Parts: sequence; structure tokens; C-alpha cells
Amino acid sequence: MTHSTGLPGRGGRRRPLTPAGARVLGTASRLFYEHGLRAVGVEAIADEAGVTKKTLYDRFGSKDDLILAYLRGRDELWRSTLVGFVEERGGSPTERLLATFRALDGWLKERNRRGCAFVNAHVELPEDHPGQRLAREHKAWMLDYLEGLAADAGAADPALLARRLLILHEGACVTDSMGTVDGAAELAEEMAAALIERSLAPTSA
Repeated sequence: MTHSTGLPGRGGRRRPLTPAGARVLGTASRLFYEHGLRAVGVEAIADEAGVTKKTLYDRFGSKDDLILAYLRGRDELWRSTLVGFVEERGGSPTERLLATFRALDGWLKERNRRGCAFVNAHVELPEDHPGQRLAREHKAWMLDYLEGLAADAGAADPALLARRLLILHEGACVTDSMGTVDGAAELAEEMAAALIERSLAPTSA
């Protein structure tokens, strides 16, 4: 994972990370995901990144700001992975919807050992933590993206189809991370295909 941005600078623009800052963020991202946001302290992050705590605080300000940078990076990586996959391999509007599940399948195989980072953050963080807003925005973006694809495919009710497909995405992510269902994304895609077929407006069938 490439970390190119850190905290917002003046005017809300992101400041490029120094090599030490990128090392801190990469280490923190791995530790936060593997062990949890509350369990990992700044001292452990600094030690593993090979920097002082002062360097960490100079670059990120606080542990909370580092958590936000981690979540932003994870969000940006998922968005670019998903959209890139769909644009490259999607095909027809219906195939583009189904391609979201193939993108998910690759993500689950490579980056989902501990489940969805945003669901985990929602559970771990206090309700007033700004990370809660990022987690909700991440899921809202996904819902909007699916709704746009559903509209392009000619769904009679794109918003309803998007909600149903998001539930399939989320269920596949959970059952995969817990080892409950093998090939969860593939099964979700099969169910999605049936949902999409039933959801198409009569004029586009």
C-alpha cells in the first residue's frame, strides 16, 4: 500500500508525507488492522517504524490523527481498486455491477484477514470520534457507487437494488474473514446476478 498523503494542510489540502512519515503510516496501518485501534499504542508504532515518538507526533499530531490517516488510506485504496477493476473488466452495465463482486473477491483474498477495517473502526471508536464519520462516509460512497451502476443497468429501482447488493458485499466480507463460507464473494455474485435480473425495468429487459 502506497501512502502519499498525510494530514490536511492549509485549505484542507493534504501535505505530502516525508519518508519517515510514510514509514510511520505504513507501520500504523498494518498494526491497527491486525491488532485493533485501541490495542496499538504510539510507542509500539514508533519502535517498529524506527522513529522516535517525537517524530511520530511531529508528522501526525496525535494517535487520533494517525487513525484518521490510516482510515483515509484504506478508503482510497478500496475505491481505486474497485473502480479500476470495474472500468477495466466491467463490460456491459450489468457486467459492471457483477464485476464489483469479482473485485471484492480479489480484495478478500489479499486484504481481508481481519474483516472490514471500517466496521472494525465503527465498533472500536467512540461515537464522537471523527473516524466514525469516515467509516460512515466509506459505506455511503459504496452505496452511491452501486446505485449509479444499477441506474446504468436499467434497474427499476436503482436505490433498492444498490442496498441489496451492498448487503451481499458486506455479508461476503464478514463470512470470508471469519472463515464461515468458502468462496463467499463468488456465491454473493451468483445471488447478485439473480437480483439484478429481477430488478431490471421491463423496458430494458
